[in-house]
Amino acid sequence: MKNLKDLSIATFAGGCFWCTEAVFQRMKGVEKVVSGYTGGAIKNPAYREVCTGRTGHAEAIQVYFNPDEIQYKELLEVFFATHDPTTLNRQGNDRGTQYRSAIFYHNVKQKEIAQSFIKSLENNGVFENPIVTEITEATVFYPAEEEHQDYYNQNQNQLYCQLVISPKVQKLNNYFKDKLHE
Repeated sequence: MKNLKDLSIATFAGGCFWCTEAVFQRMKGVEKVVSGYTGGAIKNPAYREVCTGRTGHAEAIQVYFNPDEIQYKELLEVFFATHDPTTLNRQGNDRGTQYRSAIFYHNVKQKEIAQSFIKSLENNGVFENPIVTEITEATVFYPAEEEHQDYYNQNQNQLYCQLVISPKVQKLNNYFKDKLHE
């Protein structure tokens, strides 16, 4: 594993962070994924506070990736394929601003790539409804509590994991085999 300071960072919110974390952990070139909170108004929010939807934070992940192995655009491909970017403040039964679809860019290049990618999806009619994914400059990212890290891998037998996360992982396995760890 490369030193984290030598890696690029992508920050995505696509509903429950357990789901997005499980997907990106399986990708080639991704060295680490951290579940947490970003985009809100208070410092050091706790899960119980973020769940109320009143802090303004999104459940998000920070993806530490090696750009020599995987490009930011490839991460976007997987991000848009494994969540619904057309539902405002909702993914499945999870509702509230904390479950919004968002890209938190870390530099101008990421912003431009994200804007161009969304425009391409819209021009090609990939989704039936308009994409509502927000593109916002990354701010402070607060790692979630330890019990939320690596959640799916440690709780695959839990019903939520089986019903909600496993289908996303299976979709990744079916459509992005070339992007997965060996």
